[in-house]
Amino acid sequence: MGVSLERESPCKVNLLLNILGRRADGFHELETLFYPIRLCDRLSLARATHGIQLSCDLPGLPTDARNLVYRAAAMFLEAAKVRDGVRLRLEKHIPLAAGLGGGSGNAATTLLGMNELFAGALSPAELHRLAAALGSDVAFFLQDQPALATGRGEQIEPLHAFPALRGAAFLLVNPGFGISTAWAYQQLARFPAALNGQPGRARRLVSRLQTTDLKAAGAEFYNSLEAPALEKYPLLALFQEFLRANGAAAALMSGSGSTTFAVVQGRDAASALAEQFRAKFGAGNWTAVVPA
Repeated sequence: MGVSLERESPCKVNLLLNILGRRADGFHELETLFYPIRLCDRLSLARATHGIQLSCDLPGLPTDARNLVYRAAAMFLEAAKVRDGVRLRLEKHIPLAAGLGGGSGNAATTLLGMNELFAGALSPAELHRLAAALGSDVAFFLQDQPALATGRGEQIEPLHAFPALRGAAFLLVNPGFGISTAWAYQQLARFPAALNGQPGRARRLVSRLQTTDLKAAGAEFYNSLEAPALEKYPLLALFQEFLRANGAAAALMSGSGSTTFAVVQGRDAASALAEQFRAKFGAGNWTAVVPA
C-alpha cells in the first residue's frame, strides 16, 4: 500500500485527582487536572491489505486484542467501514501500570494516526466517542493541552498553559512495580473521605496555577487514590517526603500510581534533585526529568 507515518505518543500526570463518589454504572465520578508530559512512546502505522498486525519492542506486552493499540485500530476500522488493514509498531519508553496514561496515550495516538492514514474518515466527535469507549483517560490524548476532566474522566475541557509552571520541570520517579487501577478504586471503599471528595478542588487548583506562585499552587495538588496506595506501599510516601524536603514545590502520585512526580523550579534543579534521589534510594528506580 505504501502509505505510512510515525507519531510520538506522550503521557500525562494528574496534578489533581478528586474522586466524587461511585456512580450507578460502576464507574467513579471525578474531577481531575491532566497535564501533558513530553515523555513519549513511538508508534509507526502503515496501511496493509487486510487485518491488524501489531508488534512491540517490549517482550511480554500483548500484541493482540488485550492491547489498547490493537483495540483502537479494530474499533477505528469498524467505525470507518474500512476494508483495508493496518500494520502497527509500538516502541515503549513510558513505564507500564505507572499512572502516566501510557496505554491510553497509545490508544489515542492510534486513533489519530489511523484517521490520518485513512484520509480523515472519522469526525472529531466520532473519534471522541471511540476514545471514551476505550478508556476514561483516552479522550484527553486526542488533544495536547492541559485539561480539566470530569464525568469518569472522558469529558475534557482544554486549558491554556499555566503561568505557575512557566520554567518549571517535572521529575518522574517509578519504583519498578505497577499498581492496578482496578485495585486502587476497589480499595477506596475503606477510605470514605477519599471516595467522596468535595467538588470544586480542581477549579481552585486551576485558579492557583493561573498565578505565578508555584508553591501556593503546589499546596493544592491532591490525589484521592493515594489513600490506599500509600498505605500498601509506604515507600511511595517516603519518596514524596524526600522530594519535598529537598526543594520540590509539590510531590504527588500520578493517577493510580505507582509513579511519583515532583515539580521543581527549573530543569537544572530537577536534574540535581534526581541525582540526590538516586543517591538516597539507589539507581534501581526509573527516573526522568521533563521540562513543564
